[in-house]
Amino acid sequence: MTNKVFTAVGLMSGTSLDGVDLSLVKSDGYNEFTCILDKYYKFDDKLQKKIANLRSKISDNKDLIDNSNELDDLEREITLFHSKVVNEVLSNYKDNIDLIGFHGQTIYHNPDLKISKQLGDGKLLSQLTKKIVINNFRKNDLEKGGQGAPLTPIFHKVISKIICQKKKINLPISVINIGGISNVTIVFEDKNEINLKARDISPGNCMIDEWVRKNSKLRFDENGNIAKSGKVNELIVNQAKENFAISSYEKSLDVKDFDLSFVRGLSFEDGCATITDFTAYSISEGVRYINSVKKKDYGYFLLSGGGRKNTYLIELVEKYLSDTNIKLKNIDEFGFDGDFIEAQAFGYLAVRSYLGLPISFPETTRCKNPTVGGEINKNF
Repeated sequence: MTNKVFTAVGLMSGTSLDGVDLSLVKSDGYNEFTCILDKYYKFDDKLQKKIANLRSKISDNKDLIDNSNELDDLEREITLFHSKVVNEVLSNYKDNIDLIGFHGQTIYHNPDLKISKQLGDGKLLSQLTKKIVINNFRKNDLEKGGQGAPLTPIFHKVISKIICQKKKINLPISVINIGGISNVTIVFEDKNEINLKARDISPGNCMIDEWVRKNSKLRFDENGNIAKSGKVNELIVNQAKENFAISSYEKSLDVKDFDLSFVRGLSFEDGCATITDFTAYSISEGVRYINSVKKKDYGYFLLSGGGRKNTYLIELVEKYLSDTNIKLKNIDEFGFDGDFIEAQAFGYLAVRSYLGLPISFPETTRCKNPTVGGEINKNF
């Protein structure tokens, strides 16, 4: 019996706060997956600054309550932005679209309090697009004892199997996603079964982006050119390695788990260089940890997310891993656009949610049992 194939839009707005990634995909929610379209829609400066300013005000649950009116207003604005980009795609795509996977904009994430707040009104988006919208993907996982992140590993498993088939290669495959936060999924064969292990491992772009935004009119360090022009303060970076050392990778991470106070007083360029070096070290330590599942340094290590484009950052990660046999490659070389893996994932997760299939697992988010996630909104 053939499973029904759904057409879904996946929407992802990451911690870089730069805009919305949109992917149009086809999937049965199991092993079949095809990407039809990937497109990026940039936030204007005004909206980007609103999100950044409001996010900076939210440090705990009380802040969510105290700023509730401002959060509601911004949520509506963000939802309207998403509705415009979805309706543009709907008007240009001739076939029917079944579902929309709407991640929203993360404003606060604290698994200890079982809170993960993404700005995005699923009911309003459903009303404006006349489509079934699935959002709030992290809530059930948190309630079932999970960390609420990472959610993309089940999708990494699907594309890893596709890559193995098309490229005629074997598992294991590790997908290293460098977004605001870095996470790694390892897909490996164990006792004739394909298994998963995933963890948030370190900061990704979050500290570098914040430093650049606070000290210039730029949004990010393109290719790592700013960092490359500066000098790493070895004393400060070594202190940061001690202060931010991750003793356990059992908890998911938020951009607010890391701050820039340790580079206060450095020049723009030297601060960027020092932060980038610390970020590279942290990523390399996380990769070492997740790779310990295999016991040996072999397999494919595929980079996705915006951070893979920071060539200087990746050079430093490779330097920190130079005592291993780990070789990093861009996932683009294997037939997938590394800019849109997460948007594609939320299209896929929307299908799974609609079908009542689990999207998180004990070895990805540490939930007690495989957990179905997402709220289904049909408001038309």
